[in-house]
Amino acid sequence: MNDLIAKAAIDRRIAEIITPVVEDMGFEVVRVRLMSGKDTILQIMVQKPDGTIEVDDCGHVSTALSAVLDVENPILDEYNLEVSSPGIDRPLTRLKDFEQWNGFEAKIETDMLVDGRRRFKGQLAGVDGDEVLITIEEGTIGLKFDWLSDAKLVLTDELIRDVLRGRKNAGQIDEAQFDEIETIIDGEENS
Repeated sequence: MNDLIAKAAIDRRIAEIITPVVEDMGFEVVRVRLMSGKDTILQIMVQKPDGTIEVDDCGHVSTALSAVLDVENPILDEYNLEVSSPGIDRPLTRLKDFEQWNGFEAKIETDMLVDGRRRFKGQLAGVDGDEVLITIEEGTIGLKFDWLSDAKLVLTDELIRDVLRGRKNAGQIDEAQFDEIETIIDGEENS
């Protein structure tokens, strides 16, 4: 099956090295990318199985991975290690991600032409076997997971609300820490 977690050969090699360490710490690897430009950056996205992660968690994972990568030394050049959360408009890299985010808007790209196109934007409709279902203008279609080259959630108000609601329900957000939000609609102040 196609692996959107680590696409390039070097990314797959790094994923092989780091995945056992990340999983032993109670996290999941979401994506691994070695990006080169002016500076070379090794970007590793991780999360807890429930989809959350805290800044301190990223620091602990970074420290553990630095030690392992120093020993294994899979990257010959100098690089900066960046361990982060997938973010709200996260990449969808595993078949289970498409099921978890069912009902939300996503952008999906394929390696090959499917009905004359490679890019699809619509509402995720779950999975059926090895197919990702997405509802586009023409209706709901199935794209084989192996055909996908890239997929991510689209940042929408609904997605932001759902993620924040999930964090609040999990006790990760204490509303007492925040000021009251005021909105102004048609010149009238609402609280």
